[in-house]
Amino acid sequence: MSDENAPKVELFVKAGSDGQTIGNCPFSQRLFMVLWLKGITFDVTTVDMRKKPEVLNDLAPGAQPPFLLYGNEVKTDTNKIEEFLEEHLSPPKYPHLAARNPESNTAGNDIFAKFSAYVKNSNPQLNENLEKALLKTFKKLDDYLGSPLPDEIDQNSDDEVTSSSRPFLDGQELTLADCNLLPKLHIVKVVCLKYRNFSIPQSLSNFWRYLNAAYAREEFASTCPADNEIHFAYSSVAKALK
Repeated sequence: MSDENAPKVELFVKAGSDGQTIGNCPFSQRLFMVLWLKGITFDVTTVDMRKKPEVLNDLAPGAQPPFLLYGNEVKTDTNKIEEFLEEHLSPPKYPHLAARNPESNTAGNDIFAKFSAYVKNSNPQLNENLEKALLKTFKKLDDYLGSPLPDEIDQNSDDEVTSSSRPFLDGQELTLADCNLLPKLHIVKVVCLKYRNFSIPQSLSNFWRYLNAAYAREEFASTCPADNEIHFAYSSVAKALK
């Protein structure tokens, strides 16, 4: 979408191991997705943190990517950037992306912490319980995705709606809730397979419906870092079971 009156928008994201491609950073991907879904024209610049580039000193000294240049304003806090974009890129020209159901914003928010404990553990005796704890959080997300949202239930119908087949957390469209959760889920999936030979069970059908629907969307699939970048980022974090 091109708009001559729109401000120049540039998103600075963490660079990968080659210093040029997109690196492993769920916060960078989150904002990349938000801007794409908003439909505004924007540029993406990768920042190689090993070289302390001049652009950092000029625009956001002491900051870590992602940060946003919006016209002449520099924004450095991911949550505040998201709020700013939702406020300034609003209807009728740009879509609102906030979830309508508050529960959608917290669905799956415990997965990443359980995943971190799982991959950072080097004690084989603890592995099974940590894996079970991680699976429990996936099951909780699966249950949420399989439960009907209020707007999926017709109050005037006698037919009881007991399940949902919606593709995303809050309904038929991607929202800010998905932009926050999906980059983390992708990392969990890639890292667990590589360093624990663990795959998220196919029996969690609501979860896989969700993830597959997300991968079918360019806004998510095209903003994911390459698997090898995620492997590289976790090579010193994921501990071998000894």
